[in-house]
Amino acid sequence: MEQTITPWLLPAIALLAGVAIGFLLARLLPNAAPGRTQRQLDDMQQRFDAYQSEVVTHFNTTASLVKKLTQSYQEVQEHLSDGASRLAADELTRQRLLAALNSEEVKAPRERLTPPKNNEMPKDYAPKSPDAPGTLDETFGLKR
Repeated sequence: MEQTITPWLLPAIALLAGVAIGFLLARLLPNAAPGRTQRQLDDMQQRFDAYQSEVVTHFNTTASLVKKLTQSYQEVQEHLSDGASRLAADELTRQRLLAALNSEEVKAPRERLTPPKNNEMPKDYAPKSPDAPGTLDETFGLKR
């Protein structure tokens, strides 16, 4: 009886040991993977927040610089107008200089494209006179 138990006992013990080791590995390894995934997710969120902050800073700086540029342009225009008023040799020259400065300020609006008046589809052939042969005619393009 002792010999019949041994061939079954060893594989049974090995099976139980394998199940126990598999169970322990399954419990320990998945906990490591979600932790790593969570760290990666946190890192990505932190990088995204930094990027958003950088974009907001960029556009705030751009708006500030454009505002300064507009103020500088207005100051240059005022300086040129004052210079034209004070330094012009005569009234005619002064009027011409001021008119040139003011005409640059108020530019004519750009011409807008208008849609066509008719809604006819474009033709995919060249127009022809009524008595001329069409492009699909077998004599088209032949000299007589």
